[in-house]
Amino acid sequence: MNHATVRVQYGMAQFVEQCAAHGYAGVSVWGAEVEKVGFATARSMIADHGLFVFGYNRAGPLMGPDFHRKDEAMDAARREIDRAAEIGADHVMLFPGGFVSGEKDLSGARQRFAEMAKVLLDHAKTAGIRLALEPLHPMLVGDRTCMGTLRHANDLCDRLGEGTGIVVDAHHVWWDEALEPEIARAGAADRILAFHVNDWLLPTRHRLTDRGMMGDGIIDLKGMWRSILGAGYDGPLEVEIFSEDWWAEPGDRVLEIAMQRCREIFDGDTDA
Repeated sequence: MNHATVRVQYGMAQFVEQCAAHGYAGVSVWGAEVEKVGFATARSMIADHGLFVFGYNRAGPLMGPDFHRKDEAMDAARREIDRAAEIGADHVMLFPGGFVSGEKDLSGARQRFAEMAKVLLDHAKTAGIRLALEPLHPMLVGDRTCMGTLRHANDLCDRLGEGTGIVVDAHHVWWDEALEPEIARAGAADRILAFHVNDWLLPTRHRLTDRGMMGDGIIDLKGMWRSILGAGYDGPLEVEIFSEDWWAEPGDRVLEIAMQRCREIFDGDTDA
């Protein structure tokens, strides 16, 4: 369970406690929430509840309106990589960020991100943690990312080499006509780090905070999971739902329904 799914309802301590109570095996955490209780305390409470840390959000944004502060962005990203390693995460999300104010050069933004990722990869290797690249939906390109397809993420992993991997988020990639071959390509290189589950609602009212609970939208989640497994992925499902509607529900209800839907859709064959 990704903390973002119930971030409004639960602080760090409640989040960990409730995830354990509802049968989740692991959690993905956000640095800002962990910082509120302290990294040593968070690490202890997660372990005490028998959970593991899967993803850590996040290193970045590296680009955006304040790109003229590149050195500050890189230093901050290095600190987050160290924090991810400190809390024992499996991987740390590398968040590109969007255009510099007034920019229109997407190719240039992609090149800058690749160069920055290469530098941060060296730091991540030293810290002993993998960098996760997550392509976002194309409607977020220019605003929050320069990486909008699995193909781009695979190409960048090829370029960067060992120590990088890909997070496949259903909400961001379900539409892609190259979805299955690019999942297979990622799997052949053993670089699928996580599979984020959620759904695409019709109509979608907000590009960031109107994701659906699994089964409420139009994504063929069962088919996508089949492709992920066929590509050799043997990790857990991760529920990540940014939703004003679900943030308005009691947290225990959200956790309960999410677990139920995962069991229904994914045939119970999951470590969610």
